[in-house]
Amino acid sequence: MTREEQHILDASATFARERMSGLHSSHGWDHVERVVYMAEQIASSEKEANLFIVKAAAILHDIARIDEVDSTGKNCHAERGSRIAYDFLIGSGCGPERAELIRNCILCHRFRNDRSPDTIEAKILYDADKLDSIGAVGIGRAFLFSGEVGARLHNPDIDMTLAEAYGKEDTAYREYLVKLRFIRDKMLTREGKRRAEERHRFMVEFFNRLRDEVSGVL
Repeated sequence: MTREEQHILDASATFARERMSGLHSSHGWDHVERVVYMAEQIASSEKEANLFIVKAAAILHDIARIDEVDSTGKNCHAERGSRIAYDFLIGSGCGPERAELIRNCILCHRFRNDRSPDTIEAKILYDADKLDSIGAVGIGRAFLFSGEVGARLHNPDIDMTLAEAYGKEDTAYREYLVKLRFIRDKMLTREGKRRAEERHRFMVEFFNRLRDEVSGVL
């Protein structure tokens, strides 16, 4: 990493932390730190990956999360964040070609949008972000989020797939049903797939147990 690149990464971290300061902990700075670390781990197994692009994208990937939360999901943090990140990077001395690569990584990292990561750096960010959504950490974050929006623990009497996002029924179990259980099969890198297997198995066992305990089976 050159001195110029490290300067941009340091500035990006300061910018991201400030912009994310109003977020609840389920999507806070510690999530970003885990994603950066995981992205580095995955990148180490991908010879073609540019580590600067990977780290900058990981640091900045959730800078518009506050905009999505404030709009109760109407604004896509990946789309808005990619634009904000590009302008910030250009203003910080990053060349337009590299800034565009980072912008693309951020734009494509979201699970729910229809854009598929098409560079190795974008695939690494996607996998690193998704790994933080499953396994023990993913379970913890799902419950943090449900508490932040005032959701209950679990309601077995409704169709969870029809429950409203950011509402009382936006439980951790709903997140598992509509999103988390599908993540393992959407991983894009070899290392991401390997790490997702064990996290997925643990998560499935946990939510099955939760369902059975709440319903009185256990």
